[in-house]
Amino acid sequence: MNRYALSLLIIIVLLFSFGLIMIFNTTSAEVLDRFLDRNTHHALIKQFLYALVGGIGAIGIWFIGYQNLIKLSGPLLIAATLLLILVFLPGIGQQINGAHRWINVFSNSFQPSEFVKFLIPLNFIHIVTLQNESLDLRAFLILLSKLSVPIGLILIEPDNGTVAIIFAALVILFVLFRIKWIYWALPLCILCTCGVIVASQMHHVSDRIKVYLNPEYDLKGKGHQPYQAKIAAGSGKLIGKGLGESLQKLEYLPEARSDYIAAIFAEETGFIGMVGLILSYMGIGFCGFSIAQRAKEREGFYTAAIFTFLICFQAFLNLGVVSGLLPSKGTNLPFFSQGGSSLLANIMALCVILNIAKLSDRGQQNAQSNV
Repeated sequence: MNRYALSLLIIIVLLFSFGLIMIFNTTSAEVLDRFLDRNTHHALIKQFLYALVGGIGAIGIWFIGYQNLIKLSGPLLIAATLLLILVFLPGIGQQINGAHRWINVFSNSFQPSEFVKFLIPLNFIHIVTLQNESLDLRAFLILLSKLSVPIGLILIEPDNGTVAIIFAALVILFVLFRIKWIYWALPLCILCTCGVIVASQMHHVSDRIKVYLNPEYDLKGKGHQPYQAKIAAGSGKLIGKGLGESLQKLEYLPEARSDYIAAIFAEETGFIGMVGLILSYMGIGFCGFSIAQRAKEREGFYTAAIFTFLICFQAFLNLGVVSGLLPSKGTNLPFFSQGGSSLLANIMALCVILNIAKLSDRGQQNAQSNV
């Protein structure tokens, strides 16, 4: 294992370890404050079990190899698309806060879109590389029409944040593959314009924008979390109040263990802790892109680069929401906040990146031995 892969693994383990501490910190306070009939370690154990399942899946991916995984991306995407349809079926799908994003599996929720955000770029890489990285307009439109099916299903759940992440990943791939800008730039501008018009007619989107611009607009509703997150982050000051000393986790900032866990972390560890957290994700980006650059095959380069981008971009969106720089999108903080499906998908993506690093090292060793 080269130094970039080892550094990446160490950073992820540290992030996950601190995330477990913060999850236990926030959820145990919630259980005690609400007098819930639940073990204070319930969320901690659940997150650890999700990590264990993700580790088992990662082992399978490791032995399959990223090249075979890319070849299987088509059937896997079809299976994931079928799961996206199941989220709308009564008795199977689970509706939370008006959104159909989850499937109920043995009293646990499973979110297929977390895996689709990785499978769509992977399938795009597979199809384009099969065509020697050159697409005419007809082939490009056919490919986009196939990928639009799962994207459309995610859009009507609704999960606008995940759709935005997928579009960002595809745009990065368009640039990396040097696809003619006339094929996608103009249609993308038109699509974004139409998207803005349609989104402006959706009450939940317009309300989020109003709350983003002025959280005080709805302090008892959608503005409550962003407003309390600012209070939490600001009250941490330089060194924070100390682990376990947060006040905002005591019913002031609901669901702090997921989307807004960084706000509690900022309150307890202060500016110094947040700098460390941000540097950790910057380290993930540096190591991941370094692995991509050293990949022995073009497919490995594209896959490592886009998976690293997806992990770091989700972190950027989450921290942007917590700081008030971005409107709320419902994006988890990778490897840190609570979220079973997100954790599973990110662990498997990490395994793919490490597998690319391993094969790159083996290729370089073989080249040196031949010399």
